Amino acid sequence: MFTLRFDMRAPAWGAPPAALYAAVPEMCAWAEDRGCLAAVLCEHHGSEDGYLPSPLMLAPAIAARTKRLALSLILILPFYEPIRLAEDMAILDILSGGRASYILALGYRPEEFEHFGLALGDRGRLANEKLGLLRRLLAGETVVADGRRITVTPRPRTAGGPALMWGGGSLAAARRAGRYGLGMLANADVDGMREAYEAACREHGNRPGPTLFPGSDTPSVTFVADDVDRAWSELGEYLFHDARSYAEWNPGNRTSAGISHVASVDELRATSKSHVIISVSEAISRVRAGQMLTLSPLCGGLPPEIAWPYLTRVGEIVLPEAGRSAAPETAGDRTLTEMLSNRKSSP
Repeated sequence: MFTLRFDMRAPAWGAPPAALYAAVPEMCAWAEDRGCLAAVLCEHHGSEDGYLPSPLMLAPAIAARTKRLALSLILILPFYEPIRLAEDMAILDILSGGRASYILALGYRPEEFEHFGLALGDRGRLANEKLGLLRRLLAGETVVADGRRITVTPRPRTAGGPALMWGGGSLAAARRAGRYGLGMLANADVDGMREAYEAACREHGNRPGPTLFPGSDTPSVTFVADDVDRAWSELGEYLFHDARSYAEWNPGNRTSAGISHVASVDELRATSKSHVIISVSEAISRVRAGQMLTLSPLCGGLPPEIAWPYLTRVGEIVLPEAGRSAAPETAGDRTLTEMLSNRKSSP
């Protein structure tokens, strides 16, 4: 089992954006027939390396080239106008045949709130206001607000609208997910988050949805190599750029998965759990143990011609070999599969 994650970083010394964006639908079309569960699209704004600002624009390009692959879009909710967002979600739901689901987040970079002319301190209020309206519109309601009648047409293909989850790494995020009856995809396993989520669900009469609380040692970027030493020589600078960029955005964060505070490629290789290059045999062992391979094939602006062999190695060697003696699926695996396969996360 594996996922593909795309954030479309394109530093000046890496592949040009045109080459990276052209590769994404091709990789997704190849991957859906080889065990890929989902393509995960992330969002940030104003990044010097061109981080993907619009998952809602990239997702239809993937949907047009695939038939079954789940699409998981991570959106920073305070930056969206909820009526237009509901309309865009409805159209993508129709175009994709109901394959798109969403992880909504609060946002954390002050520069991005300045980018949109918003105050960072207002983000919780904005998220609550927009989430409430968004859910009602996606469910097909006509909402009367400030003397206006608001109706989203056409309605989503999925009854009640596409699946929504809440993402974050704090107790407040867990409580927000429970309050609105959403599943919880955390970026950390903070003490008390699961309990806060379940308590908020009970308080507001919601059945808990799918949850994932990854430890800080959970890899967010995985490559599979025939020769790990050679792979680090070829990929190291790209992985280091990605790791360093996230660390700069999260100073002092030692709990969230996917963040490594390192000063060099060598230190990243020696100490990092977030960005890993593993051998074919290790990848087979992980899949047989029921672990997910979190692939980020274009990490750090990696040129597609370099990325493809690492990707095809998973689909053509690792998974067929692992499938010859696969371990039974665990409850944790089922939860992740449900989240990435666009199942409803609320009653």
